[in-house]
Amino acid sequence: MLDLSRLRALHAVQVHGSVAAAAQALGYTPSAVSQQVAKLERETRTTLLERRGRGVVLTDAAGMLVDTAARLLSLVEEAEVCLEERRGTPTGRLTVASFSTAARGLLPAALAELTAAHPSLDLRLLEEDPHATPQMVAQGTVDLAVVHDWDIAPMCVPEGVVREVVGEDRCDVLLPPGHPLADRPVLRREDLAPERWICQPVGTVCHDWLTRTMRAVGVEPDIVHYVAEYQTQIALVEAGLGVAMVPRLGRGPLPPTVVVRPLEPTPVRGIAVLWRRGTSRRPAVTEAVRILREHARAL
Repeated sequence: MLDLSRLRALHAVQVHGSVAAAAQALGYTPSAVSQQVAKLERETRTTLLERRGRGVVLTDAAGMLVDTAARLLSLVEEAEVCLEERRGTPTGRLTVASFSTAARGLLPAALAELTAAHPSLDLRLLEEDPHATPQMVAQGTVDLAVVHDWDIAPMCVPEGVVREVVGEDRCDVLLPPGHPLADRPVLRREDLAPERWICQPVGTVCHDWLTRTMRAVGVEPDIVHYVAEYQTQIALVEAGLGVAMVPRLGRGPLPPTVVVRPLEPTPVRGIAVLWRRGTSRRPAVTEAVRILREHARAL
């Protein structure tokens, strides 16, 4: 009989593209995932992973097993949801993926409240880019995802995934000390046309938003520093190396020399929670969404 935990490990390798990424998602070590797959190969007498360059790829036989694993994992999840629903209280493991600023500015208090109210709930937090998390929810790698999308770039979610907007996050322009625009109470996009920008790397939601926003007024933003962390962006602004668009959620206290100015129209990103439709009745999911909604609106 095939072992479900070994099938889960193989499924995770297929979903995440590598043994290391699968291990991170499952909370294992890469060695443990490799051992699970090796045992599955011995049980099935079939090669499942092949080396290609520095990584691995799944064989055709592994692809068939992954499809089977996905169906089995869905059935197991359905049974677990029914049992937890009968108990009527959040229990078991709940894995939450979140983008970085929500992980810092929203999740600590919300997850602390959830843990205090339901100590039998095993909460796990995974910081991920919001581009990746909808598919992770759909594939069952995580149970919930806290994501954001911008007013001009709404997020599309996979079939079978529920999306609920729980709040919004507004952004401001940060200027270096003594910047010529610091005397203006409100800035327009055209005012920022000649600026040198500090922004997230290419491919992130925030980078896409900035480029679309400035292109809407006929300007290609001059992005000179690509930095993922907002705290580092703020430090670069303070040093006079550019301007940045930084959301209020999770940015923390700003240095006194950094100038904050609103932009009109105001950039707004929606904060949403995603979960699989099949887990909508699970008490852990409904309670987590309720608490996240309350904390997001309070912010």
